[in-house]
Amino acid sequence: MTVLQRVISELKEEANLAADSPTPLYRRLQRGIRKVVEQGAIGAEDALPPERELAQGLGVSRVTVRKALRQLVDEGLLVQQRGAGTFVASRVEQPLSSLTGFTEDMSARGMTPGVEWLDRSLGTAMPEEALALNLSPGAAVSRLYRIRLANDKPMCLEQATLPRDVLDQPEVVEESLYGVLEKTGQRPVRALQRLRAQLLQFEQARLLQVEPGTACLYIERRSFLANGRPVEFVRSHYRGDSYDFVAELRL
Repeated sequence: MTVLQRVISELKEEANLAADSPTPLYRRLQRGIRKVVEQGAIGAEDALPPERELAQGLGVSRVTVRKALRQLVDEGLLVQQRGAGTFVASRVEQPLSSLTGFTEDMSARGMTPGVEWLDRSLGTAMPEEALALNLSPGAAVSRLYRIRLANDKPMCLEQATLPRDVLDQPEVVEESLYGVLEKTGQRPVRALQRLRAQLLQFEQARLLQVEPGTACLYIERRSFLANGRPVEFVRSHYRGDSYDFVAELRL
């Protein structure tokens, strides 16, 4: 059985397209695609068959297929690449209950972490940075600005600011900042994070290889040593189509 035949067979069963139902056809197809993806019949980053082939195999119009796919792209379940087709989005679940670095997180998931450096430099603290790090205005800081990658896919833009006495030479950070801080005994043990939804600006979207105006998750984090000193101020923009942040709540 070919990939197309397998997908068509799974979709026909899950979407129940032939049944009399008040639910619009495109919504039944949308539900069927979602189930097929969630059950693993189509894996992360796998391509869906072209719209024309899906429509012919399912016995529906291309308009129905296109409408169902568009809804799932808006949800972040699928991604569309111009000239290449429609793919299942590769998503990462990130728990909010532990303080780990990006390199550790991706390695633990069997993904290859990577980085594209945009800036590693020394400077003086801007007012927002000084406030976050309890520094005097104009204090010396190190700045790191990079694109974080997983399996060569851009996942987030990360801007980190640290007091210069915590990180005197920003260029020594190659992959893992926390790995460097671990060696000097200054790895943070606690953090406060603030999350909110944003739309990516043109340059941010270009760096993350998505369309301008795409939704992202913006996170500000202040990280602290065991003695309470703040040693890291991070501002990150995570791709909305690639990340799910998970928090466990207990009574």
